[in-house]
Amino acid sequence: MTAMAHEPLTQEEVLLEGFLALDTPEGFRAELVEGEIVVTPPSDGDHEDCIGLIVSQVIRRSRTAMQFSGNKGLKLEKAEGCPKDHVIPDGTFAPEVLRLYRGAAPWMPCQGVVMVLEVTSTKPKADREVKRRCHARAGIPLHLLVDRESSEVTLLSDPAQVDYRKRSTLSFGKPLPLPEPFAFDLETADFL
Repeated sequence: MTAMAHEPLTQEEVLLEGFLALDTPEGFRAELVEGEIVVTPPSDGDHEDCIGLIVSQVIRRSRTAMQFSGNKGLKLEKAEGCPKDHVIPDGTFAPEVLRLYRGAAPWMPCQGVVMVLEVTSTKPKADREVKRRCHARAGIPLHLLVDRESSEVTLLSDPAQVDYRKRSTLSFGKPLPLPEPFAFDLETADFL
């Protein structure tokens, strides 16, 4: 019997394999973000209430019919020296006509996603900075951040390789214009 030689795994491959083999406790979510494994506990009720308020507005008021997925795993472009990012935004929106989520794998590519939603939680730096860069690198057109600590909502657009080039930040209570394909003003008064 002849033994077959195998190429040694790279550090990126070992990290990715270890991440994909994780068995997190129920309700927790694990992400691989810029080469770091991040495990997040279940969200509190105010976090989920905020997401629900946004989803109901998008479904009712968007010019283009949208589908929403909460906690959908996305495979994104990688940062230098890291395996592909595997992130789970609080929400993703895609035009309903695409039926993007039907038959999708647990970790799907992000092509067709027009907006990701992040609401700050126990790790606000990841929500504010790291995941924003991941979404920009992947070319996701819009990134909506609800920052509960600063009572602000931020819409990032015009993604580039490193970050989003445009930013619009408003205090809770002021309507935030969402561009096409949404084309309506997101009411934020109930976020207070």
